[in-house]
Amino acid sequence: MTERTMPQQQRRTTDSRLRARDLTLAYENRTVVEGLDLAVPDGRVTVVVGPNACGKSTLLRALGRLLRPAGGSVVLDGEELSRIPTRQLATRLGLLPQTPVAPEAITVADLVARGRQPHQRWWRQWSEADERAVADAMARTDVTTLADRPVDELSGGQRQRVWIAMALAQDTDLLLLDEPTTYLDIAHQVEVLDLVRLLNAERGRTVVAVLHDLNQAARYAHHLVAMKAGRVVAEGRPEDVVTAELVREVFGLEAVVVPDPVTGGPLVVPGPPA
Repeated sequence: MTERTMPQQQRRTTDSRLRARDLTLAYENRTVVEGLDLAVPDGRVTVVVGPNACGKSTLLRALGRLLRPAGGSVVLDGEELSRIPTRQLATRLGLLPQTPVAPEAITVADLVARGRQPHQRWWRQWSEADERAVADAMARTDVTTLADRPVDELSGGQRQRVWIAMALAQDTDLLLLDEPTTYLDIAHQVEVLDLVRLLNAERGRTVVAVLHDLNQAARYAHHLVAMKAGRVVAEGRPEDVVTAELVREVFGLEAVVVPDPVTGGPLVVPGPPA
């Protein structure tokens, strides 16, 4: 399945505040993404999948204005991302990058509280609303008991949950998550992804996440984007996109796709060992 042979229902555009238009992304002289168009469906969970080095994290960095396009543009609410003032953008779009770095010796509570900085003004400092947002984010990510611990003393999994809490405390309508389950055991992976869907269901947040696990992507995404070599190969509902043909084309893996016994969605089962 390619962009040219994609079923019509998968190409159909939707309401979208966040779009990439003819986007080209590069690091120095190496082009990673070229001529990419993407409309992120509003109020849905979009998951981007693909093999290593296919450009999915690079795309997310551009959607979050961490990487300047070499060509084309990223547009939010009809305005090029590059033209939106930084503080204003931070109240509309939250981003959790792949390898964030915490200031030395900062505590969990202080780091999560930094998610509220875009909402601060010289005439409006810390408020009860800020306090509630931080407490709620910490409770939802199960890090409340770690509040007074230095972040650099935490395990990888604990640290990742703290970063997610900071992103939630920012309280934006759009949330970009680059591999949010990194360092997490399977139980906490499920908790985090359940939380993502809950935030979408309860608050209508638009979420774009990069995931490595195709089965997790198929389970939690409303809209799935499959990338290979810097291009979108297919996109749409997981049940329309995830096929044995696509798994072979994108990941080079022979597999069968069966109904998930819990969700009824697609479940990828690799073929027998060689």
